[in-house]
Amino acid sequence: MITPAFDLSQDSDYLILSIRVPYTRTSEFDLFIDGTDFKFYAKPYFLRLTLPGRIVEDGREKAKFDIDKGLFTLRVPKETAGEHFEGLQMLTSLLAPKGSRSAKPLVEDLSTGCSESAGDDEEDDEEEFDWQVEQEMYMESSEEELRALQKYGFGNQRSGVFARLQEELSDVIDIMNPEGTTAAERRQARLEAEAASFSPDHYLADLFEDDEVKGLLKFRPWWTKLSPSTEQEGEAAVSFTNDEKEQLRKFTNRSYLLDKTSRHHAWLSLVDVLLAYSYEMRSTEGEHNVESPWTIRKLSGTLCWLETYSSLQEVLVSFARRVLCYPLYRHFALVSAAVRDTTKIFQSGKACVLKCLLDIHKVFRENDPAYILNDLYVTDYCIWIQRVKSKKVTAFAAMLQKASLQKKDLELELEELEDAATMVVEEEEEEGDKEQGASRSAAISRGDSSGASSDSSCSSSSSGSSDESEESEAEGQVCTESNQGGGGGGETSKDNPLQPQPTSAASPIPQEPTSTVSSAERKVDALPSASEDTRQLIQELGERVVEELKISQDSSYKAGRERSQLSTAEAKAGATSGKSSGGTFLELSPRRNPLLIVHTQDDPDDSDFIS
Repeated sequence: MITPAFDLSQDSDYLILSIRVPYTRTSEFDLFIDGTDFKFYAKPYFLRLTLPGRIVEDGREKAKFDIDKGLFTLRVPKETAGEHFEGLQMLTSLLAPKGSRSAKPLVEDLSTGCSESAGDDEEDDEEEFDWQVEQEMYMESSEEELRALQKYGFGNQRSGVFARLQEELSDVIDIMNPEGTTAAERRQARLEAEAASFSPDHYLADLFEDDEVKGLLKFRPWWTKLSPSTEQEGEAAVSFTNDEKEQLRKFTNRSYLLDKTSRHHAWLSLVDVLLAYSYEMRSTEGEHNVESPWTIRKLSGTLCWLETYSSLQEVLVSFARRVLCYPLYRHFALVSAAVRDTTKIFQSGKACVLKCLLDIHKVFRENDPAYILNDLYVTDYCIWIQRVKSKKVTAFAAMLQKASLQKKDLELELEELEDAATMVVEEEEEEGDKEQGASRSAAISRGDSSGASSDSSCSSSSSGSSDESEESEAEGQVCTESNQGGGGGGETSKDNPLQPQPTSAASPIPQEPTSTVSSAERKVDALPSASEDTRQLIQELGERVVEELKISQDSSYKAGRERSQLSTAEAKAGATSGKSSGGTFLELSPRRNPLLIVHTQDDPDDSDFIS
């Protein structure tokens, strides 16, 4: 017989069963309804369910079959209207026969399962079987030897498993001799391994360069998006995929007789496994990769060291230490986020817990050595959690929400390490600020020295300009005296320097516009009053300049100009005022002269000269 795919839902008055039976005849359906028992037969499909509540067959039941989809839908009334049937999504527990709820013996022959799977392989590959394999006589273990073996696995009910799996041992767990190592020795070895694996450099790098960690903290796993369930108050509406439903149907239903201590250990180990799963989901942003099996088992002390915890605080400390020692992202904020995520999973109800366990089961199932952890822990948790009451799950969520975890609890000296690193960073920043300040001061000093040199250059040039202005002033004074002596022409030049000045009757040198002299006079007037020595120096410099100049002029004026220069001192100044005349040009004497003024005019206009 084939167990068909099925799904159950409910409203206040009816239980709704959806059974997928493709390629069957509509005339061959058989139903049996009696209280909590429900049986369905349609060749070649057979389904037998043990329901969590009672249903009745009173004529109100309705059935519908969709031929295209091969879907049979049945609505059966509840015996008590308004009753809520709990655990309709726990398909494995629903498939259990009514008389199988008694617990199986705690000691099971695990080799039976192995031999059955080996038998399947033999049927598939008979030709490859080695019939000459060496055989050993089986020696039954004595009671003393069985008691000496250490327990591990779900509820501490397994032993001797790794004695047959020595090759896969190092790929699955970190402890080398689980059969002969006590729980206290495992814990001590785990703590020593974590202390040796902790890297302060890696931790500080993730602490101060946390851009990627901030991105992971913003991720929202699927359980944070669940809406409240309309069927069960306080739980979330969780839907299972077809693959997950198929896996639930494949599980063999079992009952577990656990004492109070074993149940407590089972709950704590479940929290430990889900914490590792929550971290892995956040670190990969919900997309499993080839490292996912390693991450889940490595962060869980239960899976990696076969650890047995006695308190919730021990679970949180162990998980936090392993997060800061092994994975890629080692940040305490990710520990806090994983604790919040696990709390949310428990708050969403056992259906959410079961969905997470099925995801872990799939991850381990697809990894060659990690599948052993399914046999030791995950499969049993998937079956056990379906029979746990929902109020226990939510009560455990409340206890987990109240738990607190601080860095000092990890005993890795994180606070001292962070304080020392912060001081180093602050010192480096101060040194950087000092270096920047020194570089700015040096730049300012260089700027000041450049400004000082520029100012000195400007002062030198200003001094030279002042000397030239003073020379021009002296020349202007000579020109003024000459013009006053020649009939008051200086006043006309001073009032309007652009007008031509009339020459005296005694001098044959033509007078031209004296813009240069007037400009020099204006510069002298603008300067502060000079001392008598300065004025005398200016006058001497002016006389030297005049002596150095050799004035060449047209032949008609040359003789008169030379007589004027030899007769009076005013003629010297007149010669200076005439240096910018349109019809004259200045030539350098054989001696070196720093001043050379050349002004030429191709066609001098006679109107510029006043006879």
